[in-house]
Amino acid sequence: MAKQSFIYGALFLLLAASFNRVLGFIYQIFMIRLILPEGIGLFAMVYPVYVLIIVLATAGIPVAIARLVAEEMALNNLQGAYRIFFICFVSVILTSVLLSVLCLLYAPFLIAYVFPNPGIYYIFLSLLPGVIIVALCSAIRGFFQGLQQMKPIALSQSLEQLVRVVSGLFFVHLLLPRGVEYAVIGASLGVVIGELSGFLLIAVFYFKCRPRLPADIPVYPAERPGRTAARISSLAVPVTLTRFISTLFLSLDAILIPQRLQAGGISLTGATAIYGQFVGIAQGLLFVPGIITISLATALVPAISDAISLNNFHLVRARCETAVRITLLAGIPFVIIFLILGNKICGFIFGYPEAGDSLKILALGGPFLYLQQTTTGILHGMGRAILPFKNLIIASVFKLTGIYYLTGLPHLGIHGAAVAIAVSFAVMAVLNLIDIRNLTGLKIDFHKVVFKPLAAAAAMSAVILFSYNTLYNPAVSEGFVILSSMTAGLLGYMILLIINGGVNKKDLMILRKI
Repeated sequence: MAKQSFIYGALFLLLAASFNRVLGFIYQIFMIRLILPEGIGLFAMVYPVYVLIIVLATAGIPVAIARLVAEEMALNNLQGAYRIFFICFVSVILTSVLLSVLCLLYAPFLIAYVFPNPGIYYIFLSLLPGVIIVALCSAIRGFFQGLQQMKPIALSQSLEQLVRVVSGLFFVHLLLPRGVEYAVIGASLGVVIGELSGFLLIAVFYFKCRPRLPADIPVYPAERPGRTAARISSLAVPVTLTRFISTLFLSLDAILIPQRLQAGGISLTGATAIYGQFVGIAQGLLFVPGIITISLATALVPAISDAISLNNFHLVRARCETAVRITLLAGIPFVIIFLILGNKICGFIFGYPEAGDSLKILALGGPFLYLQQTTTGILHGMGRAILPFKNLIIASVFKLTGIYYLTGLPHLGIHGAAVAIAVSFAVMAVLNLIDIRNLTGLKIDFHKVVFKPLAAAAAMSAVILFSYNTLYNPAVSEGFVILSSMTAGLLGYMILLIINGGVNKKDLMILRKI
């Protein structure tokens, strides 16, 4: 019964994540057409810093809640579970309120010395209420996760995204006549309102559906406060450090890229718009196939853990090789699509075909991005989360160095940033693979894993080009031509993979499960 509960819980979370990803992509399309790349750029500059503040405000406590509540429930100690939750909940309230007040007081300093565009001052302030809301909401979600009740988490996440999209579009449309900066404030209000709706729903679940303490519950001796604090810190501190560093690097991207574009001779407004195209369009499209690879990474954690618990390293190696192969099989066709139809897709969906130039450069790093996600899942399943964290730091140093030197060159500009980011994907993926090889003895059959998919991809390129040139007609919808060409190319890719032995029946079953 517990396993069935786990499976259904995981299914709810996966469905919610897919719903949120699709809805978010549609939202991005409307937003770019409403507030234009300049507005997206303004929002993209401040949002990573907002997430960084949330990481500090929550301090890894929701993860600690989930883990420690699960431990207490395994001992049938419901009192202990509530005790840990209340201590953590109070801690989250204190840290989130303190950080919100500090950000409010020091916002002028951040605008003057950190953010590359002074126009984001009120955008930043409009997001600040979300810090407390997200902190409280994540604590309650951690409690339900510890109880292994995933349905409240999934429903609150879906409601949050839905309300964010509807309210965000409403306020943007309402404030757009006053200017782009006001419209972006409207988008920020949508974020906060969405988070508030998710918090209210999860709070209702908490008061209505949480397990009640029975009158005859056995009394367990209360744990010493110092011991409880040590248990919480042992889990919260590493999580906070990891999330803080990764989010910090994203914040540095948002600050550094517009600054280096200006150093290359582009105006403040122009740099903001170019950065908005890069983040909102090129990177947004590149991460779409991540729905497959992230699902694979999520499934790998228990699969690898089970194999390790059985000391079956042959099975571990087999699952690692299968994961790498499936990732490349699923990721390579998207790379080909972006390389050939990148400008046309960006033009048709978003109205900015020039963003396709950056997308093509990023697409060269696409296979490594998808491998990075999968291999990180493998290492987490092995219980070696410190390794991808170390590799992330190394890759981020490469990325920031490349962004600083390449983006400031007038003849490269934003394309230099795309090169730096693509290289960082490759660095981290390769380092992850080296770590996996050292831990498991993994040996990759390059002929089957790399060369056969690449051969099918070459045929796919020819099919896409032939289909597009054959179907293209001013009287025919551009969207129909693009979609038909992509479909024909994917069919050609699959057929040739089956012919050359790049996939087998087992691979198709795995993809179907994902």
